[in-house]
Amino acid sequence: MIEVADLHRWFGSVHAVRGVGFSIPDGQAVGLLGPNGAGKTTTLRMLTGILRPQQGSISVAGVDALRHPVQSQRQFGYLPESAPSYPEMAVRSFLRYRAGVLGVPVRRRRNRVLAVLAECQLTDVSRRRIGQLSKGYRQRVALAAALLHDPKVLILDEPTNGLDPTQIREARSLIGDLAQNRTVLVSSHILPEIERTCQRVIIIGAGRVLADGTPEELCRNIGSGGCIAEVRGHLAAIEFAIKQALPECTLETAPLEEGWWHCTIRPGPDAPSSLEAVGIALGTAKCPIRLLRPETIGLEDVFVRVLDEAARSPGGDA
Repeated sequence: MIEVADLHRWFGSVHAVRGVGFSIPDGQAVGLLGPNGAGKTTTLRMLTGILRPQQGSISVAGVDALRHPVQSQRQFGYLPESAPSYPEMAVRSFLRYRAGVLGVPVRRRRNRVLAVLAECQLTDVSRRRIGQLSKGYRQRVALAAALLHDPKVLILDEPTNGLDPTQIREARSLIGDLAQNRTVLVSSHILPEIERTCQRVIIIGAGRVLADGTPEELCRNIGSGGCIAEVRGHLAAIEFAIKQALPECTLETAPLEEGWWHCTIRPGPDAPSSLEAVGIALGTAKCPIRLLRPETIGLEDVFVRVLDEAARSPGGDA
């Protein structure tokens, strides 16, 4: 449904997007995740035809977006980060106007307006002026406008930006419903939104794709057999025992109460699972253990580690 290959974009001397490429099949909800300035919005603007890439290719629903931009744009609905609207217009009037702009046939406009009002839960406020609505409802209006021509692909740039917690939950539920019968690409730097609404995550940093997979796959790949322990004893003795068992491990410690220590142990790339080795080593050193369990990895841990590894790699500046 969406094919992106080797996209590059410069702004003067700033190389904002550096070889971004990905493929999204029909019916999949994908999150484009990255810190501010990572290149997410620039990538989406190239994908939607607002910016032209200086290198690379884009295909949407089989249409070459660079050779046939208008035909490509008919395939998707786009909700930009700052969605434009007309605050003096009523919701229904605005949607009728937008349907005309999008080329929805006259005979279909009324039904399409009614359909998107229902789909975005706007029927009860359809006669109110947009400027009188809350930020959450204005976002829904902008989303409804993007759906009027019944696109196969929905592209959302920071759709929950500026919303309060209740509005974020409502927007998340709405996006989840929309993703059931469309290909959806959501850009955000808010990890819980991506984790709860998307089947797959693409992490971008410094204009590059750094990771791509389901949240479960990314967490499993990063986990690498680490463990968490709570141990009592002298810190030097605890560290010595663990390092003897796993010489190449990464060890993070933090003090707890009454001589207890919280230890996070991650073995080197070729080491076996740390759980048994740490238990044996601390038992031999006579360091009491009250907790020993595998490390639980979440998308936030994946995100931080992927960006850290990219920053440490040669030429990395994520």
